[in-house]
Amino acid sequence: MSAILEGIKVLDLTRVIAGPMCTQILADMGATVYKIEKPGEGDDTRRMGPFLKDPSTGQPSNDSALYLAYNRGKQSITVDIASEEGAQIVRDLALRCDVVVENYKVGSLAKYGLDADSLRGLKPELIYCSVTGFGQTGPYAPKPAYDFILQGLAGPMSTCGLPDDQPGGGPMRTSIPMTDMVTGLYATIGILGALMHRQKTGQGQAIDAAMLDATVAFNGHLAVGYLMSGKAPQRVGNTNPIASPSEVFDCADGLIIIAAGNNTQFGQLCTVLGAPHMPADPRFATNMQRIAHRSELQTALQALVRAKPRAQLLEQLSAANVPAGPINNMAQVFADPQTQHRQMVVELPHSSGQTVRLVRSPLNFSASPVTHQAPPRLGEHSLQALRDELGLSEAQVAGLVARGVV
Repeated sequence: MSAILEGIKVLDLTRVIAGPMCTQILADMGATVYKIEKPGEGDDTRRMGPFLKDPSTGQPSNDSALYLAYNRGKQSITVDIASEEGAQIVRDLALRCDVVVENYKVGSLAKYGLDADSLRGLKPELIYCSVTGFGQTGPYAPKPAYDFILQGLAGPMSTCGLPDDQPGGGPMRTSIPMTDMVTGLYATIGILGALMHRQKTGQGQAIDAAMLDATVAFNGHLAVGYLMSGKAPQRVGNTNPIASPSEVFDCADGLIIIAAGNNTQFGQLCTVLGAPHMPADPRFATNMQRIAHRSELQTALQALVRAKPRAQLLEQLSAANVPAGPINNMAQVFADPQTQHRQMVVELPHSSGQTVRLVRSPLNFSASPVTHQAPPRLGEHSLQALRDELGLSEAQVAGLVARGVV
């Protein structure tokens, strides 16, 4: 059973999260991904803990949680592209690949002959994807970009958090690097589309994947609502502005989310809570009325919910077909029976000699399942790739190592 991208080779000139996430997805689908890393240092995330311990010494290695999370299934090749020899090696590798993905500052790879124009001039069928903060053009194009900055600049932060007039109110970022991750997803989609286009036409192309573009698009209906009305969406914390009740409540022993927006669900909720009379209250008779009187409804429901143990209430609401769920920490996420049934944890043999536990790919194919492989150690595949892809002899490789090129 062959993988979807079996036979596709990808040169990965990315680091940190957005680019590596893109190339990891390609590796999950069977592509051979050559990740170029700086000799002795590697991807920046290798220095951001927590770290996997080296079993031989008991000391932290440079295999960090950040690196392990976004570099599954790749081959690590250490090359100093700032050297003439190193740049030539990477160019030679690029010309043996189908796809190049990079996330350097705009224009910085041209001096090494590794930019889109240089490589596609030599190989027109090459697909070249540039992942940047602001795109290849425009006044911000030369600027460096960070997820936190983009969460603020592109809009999502203005919609997350409590209103200004509430204690703790103000814009709030998401702790997961959402702008990096959504850009990585869009970049992957673009590459897959470009591969289909090449299959039909034989033509390669350049893909301009910008964090700003991806994040503005990710605002979805909030952005379209603004374009329609001219009114910027306001922060509403954990409430849903288009449904009520749809928010977080305190149980006797923890927090619970209840989202009973339609009349049937609201009636069932009130029955479970022992207040079957509540839907007859004119303030709460329809969703629009419940939204208009959200504060009164929240106070009334909270008084009832607070007396209930969370597990018992969740069971009762589930039996009554009322949408509800807990707010799990990571320990609870991986103890959840549905998460366990979906086998979201995968254990992989790592070349350090130990087994690493990672989150599996969420891609579920019936005919070409994902094959998971552990992320590589720094430079683990350098010699093999230089020998097999470029045909270098052992002596040539040894010379490159001695000169610090690889």
